[in-house]
Amino acid sequence: MSRSWVWLAGAAVGSALWCVSCPASAQAFDWVPESRTGGKLLLTGGVSTLEGSGGGGMATWATTTGYGAEDGIGGNVHATWVNLPDYELRSWGAAVGLWDRVELSVARQEFDTGDTGAALGLGQGFTFTQDIVGVKVRLLGDAVYDQAGWMPQVAVGLQHKTNDQGAIITAVGGKDDEGTEAYVAATKLFLAQSLLVSGTVRWTDANQTGLLGFGGDRNDDLEPQFEGSVGYLLSRNLVVGAEVRTKPDNLGFAGEDDWLDVYAAWAINKHLSVTAAWVDLGSIATFENQRGLYLSLQAGF
Repeated sequence: MSRSWVWLAGAAVGSALWCVSCPASAQAFDWVPESRTGGKLLLTGGVSTLEGSGGGGMATWATTTGYGAEDGIGGNVHATWVNLPDYELRSWGAAVGLWDRVELSVARQEFDTGDTGAALGLGQGFTFTQDIVGVKVRLLGDAVYDQAGWMPQVAVGLQHKTNDQGAIITAVGGKDDEGTEAYVAATKLFLAQSLLVSGTVRWTDANQTGLLGFGGDRNDDLEPQFEGSVGYLLSRNLVVGAEVRTKPDNLGFAGEDDWLDVYAAWAINKHLSVTAAWVDLGSIATFENQRGLYLSLQAGF
């Protein structure tokens, strides 16, 4: 068994990148319109992004994590592994949702260069580590219960990221080893159509989401970037979909591409779920065609 699989299994946590999607009908959610305080509906508790916030694997959503409703608290822990031809990305963390209004999250990412580290002059298995602290606040709307109109659930948030390789970031042209991002997210769940649609605008200067620092010789300004998600529920427990995430291109030594994924997720129950995805992360630090497998586990309440 490889080191990655040992690490993932040993984390003993779970994920469903998209267990928040919509069912083939309102009945598939056991939907009772009058009940908003007894806990969120099945598959609407939120999932963990690579950065720890509630949403999809790459894109943050306006939903708050966990299954606590207006009078409750919910939370989760997650572990995620992304295997690419020349790199490996690992992420784990925890998040809590308070009264379906506020979300607090923490995550740690490890970007392992493996054999590529030697080719880049960094050393075999050189690893960038990034810590992320986030807060999200729901402003208006309800992605599930506001079915009478087109108003989505809308939330705003902040994420502060700190990278542990300041010297290397400076050497490749990065301006800083930490940064703060703001975003606005809107998410709508169409129960009758089994469809979830979400869009987020994030103001960021992060290089590879901060794994290679913030700002660069090409650009050092915060710029709006888009994160989009769509999910379709094939059955009560199985959802498929896709995501896109645009990114700035700040570093002169290496171009940066947008991210894409196509996923399938299985919600075992409200407390445990698993997701597999094919991801295309484009070019990373001069190495092209970084496409591979995403696997995430999440456990929560």
